[in-house]
Amino acid sequence: MRDLPYPKYLDDPPTLLLWRLDDLMPAVIALVIGILIGHPLVLTLAGFGAGYGYRRYRESRPDGFALHWLYWQGLMPLKARSTPNPFARRFAP
Repeated sequence: MRDLPYPKYLDDPPTLLLWRLDDLMPAVIALVIGILIGHPLVLTLAGFGAGYGYRRYRESRPDGFALHWLYWQGLMPLKARSTPNPFARRFAP
């Protein structure tokens, strides 16, 4: 029986080869856009640079910071009834 590589923790994000998927997505999106406009190499390199910048930004913040920021900006609405509106900044008792 062959050993399978398991993540170190149960809630680790999915990976592809050496990279986490959220680090790799800017390069993939930039590659697709580069193919559409005719400059795949330039935009793929820019995508890897954006992924590197995002990784440095993510590592300097607490876990889940990006999701909290998206919610706070109103870009990720939650469907729970107990979740307040992200645009309501003040609550009266």
